[in-house]
Amino acid sequence: MARDLEVAILFADVVGSTQLYDKFGDTKASATVAACLEVMKDATHQFNGTVIKTIGDEVMSTFPSVDEAMSASVAMQSRISADARKDDSIPVSIRIGCHYGPVVQEQNDIFGAAVHTANRMTSQAKAKQIVISGETVKKMSPELSKQTRQIDVATVRGRLDEVALYELLWNPEEATSMLPTIEWESKTRNVARLVLSFRSATVELSDQKKSVTIGRADDNDLVVKGNLISRIHAKVEMRRGKFVLTDQSTNGTFLQDLQGNESFLRRDSTELSGEGTIGLGRAEEPGASLAIHYKAIG
Repeated sequence: MARDLEVAILFADVVGSTQLYDKFGDTKASATVAACLEVMKDATHQFNGTVIKTIGDEVMSTFPSVDEAMSASVAMQSRISADARKDDSIPVSIRIGCHYGPVVQEQNDIFGAAVHTANRMTSQAKAKQIVISGETVKKMSPELSKQTRQIDVATVRGRLDEVALYELLWNPEEATSMLPTIEWESKTRNVARLVLSFRSATVELSDQKKSVTIGRADDNDLVVKGNLISRIHAKVEMRRGKFVLTDQSTNGTFLQDLQGNESFLRRDSTELSGEGTIGLGRAEEPGASLAIHYKAIG
C-alpha cells in the first residue's frame, strides 16, 4: 500500500568509477566500489536512515530528518577519504546530494518530484562534496546550517523555479574558513540564446526555456539514437546568462569548436560558448550523421 511521507532523500555515488575499472582492472575496482557502498550503507543505518536501493556505484537512502542525513553524509565522506589515504588502497572519492520533501512510498521504493530534485543535487556535486537544496537548508538545525554556503543555482526538470544549491562544509578546515554567501539572484544576467540542432530537430535555450536533456530515450528534448549514447546522456542549462553542458553518461561527451579545439567530459560540466559540435559517446566531425551543432547567440 502506498504511503505519503516527508523525508530527506540522499544519493551518494562513487566518482569516476569507470576510470577505476580502466586503470586498475575489474577485480580491484569492483572491490573498491563494493567497499564504498558498504561504508555508505553502514553510515545510513548508523544515523537512523533506510537504504532504499543501490544502483551500480550509487546508494539511495532516506532519513527522518535533514540533520540525520547530513550526519550520515559526513560519516560517508570522512570514512571513504580516510580509507583512500591508506598506502595499499585505490584513490577514490564520492559525491553526495540531498533534498527534503514529500514522497510516495510503495513497497520498497519511493517516488515523486523530491526524488528528482535530490538526484539533481548529486549531479551538481563534485568529488568530496555534499550538495543540498536551499529548501533543505531551512530544515536544518541552526548549528548545522551555519556550516553551509550557497554555491550556485540550478534548474530542475519539472520545476518552473530555480533551486538554490548549497554546500555542506564537512571538513573542519573548510568550515573554519567559510566564504561568504554569494547573492546569486542579485547578479545581472545576460540575455542570450543557445540553439542546439540535430538533423531536422532544433531546440533553443533562453529565459523561457532554461534546461534541455539530450540522449537516446524518447522523452529527451533532443533525441539522438546510437550504441554509445546513454538514455539521458547530457543536460544543457542556462545559468545566469551562461550555458552549461553537464555529461551524465557512461561513455562521455566530446566537444569541438569552430577553431578545432577539442575537449572531453565524463560526469563533469563545461560552459558552451561560440559555436561548435557535440558528440555523444564519441567525437563527431561537423556534419556527421550523429553530430549535434550548437551556437550561442547574444
